[in-house]
Amino acid sequence: MTTTTTDTRSVEDLRALAAEAAGRFAALEADPANAAYEGRVEVARQTLTWAAEAFGEHLTVASSMGDEVLVHLVGTTIPGADVFFLDTGYHFAETLGTRDAYQAMLPLRIRTILPLLTVAQQDAEYGPKLHDRSPDSCCAMRKVEPLTRALSTHQAWVTGMRRADAPTRTDVGLVGWDEKRQMVKLNPIAAWTDDDVDRYVEEQQVFLNPLRQEGYASIGCAPCTRPVAEGEDARAGRWAGKDKTECGLHT
Repeated sequence: MTTTTTDTRSVEDLRALAAEAAGRFAALEADPANAAYEGRVEVARQTLTWAAEAFGEHLTVASSMGDEVLVHLVGTTIPGADVFFLDTGYHFAETLGTRDAYQAMLPLRIRTILPLLTVAQQDAEYGPKLHDRSPDSCCAMRKVEPLTRALSTHQAWVTGMRRADAPTRTDVGLVGWDEKRQMVKLNPIAAWTDDDVDRYVEEQQVFLNPLRQEGYASIGCAPCTRPVAEGEDARAGRWAGKDKTECGLHT
């Protein structure tokens, strides 16, 4: 029998692997033994461990440094994991500081991926404040294209997406298939509630982006992110006043 290695897997191999794992981890998640907080954390760690074993160096983790729980979970579950951070040129100083802190605190290999154009070059070519005039175009150049490059040499990627994040994410699974990029996509904390996140932060003493203390529930680029008021949806501070809810990384 021929053994398929991670280097020679075809798209069909990866798709089949994703489908098998999706069913297995969905059943694990549905097991009553994992219905409480402790079970959800354990299943998340098992998802990451499986991914590390299945993909090795072909696994990468996306982090905005506004998903600190994911970064901590990865660093304490699969040490040495590859993590990439998309530096759009518009990030808050606190977000860049959070990246640097995790690089120092945990055994992670954090890559910083830059857009093809600097902010100054983009302003010269497309005019200043493109994020105000055409946020989709700005995100496409400063997030989506860099993401494509960051993933180009990998077979599977991990995100911090949760079903509780937004109405557009209620169907997120622990393991799935990224049709757009033809690779496996993992969301180990998909089932975590806001209370789960808070408890994990407290119990594990997770270092948080300092913007959390200023009311930023969902953290993106500085020009397009504001704090949220009590009772507001966590993502209400992203592209406030615009008909936009996603940057394009997950759509």
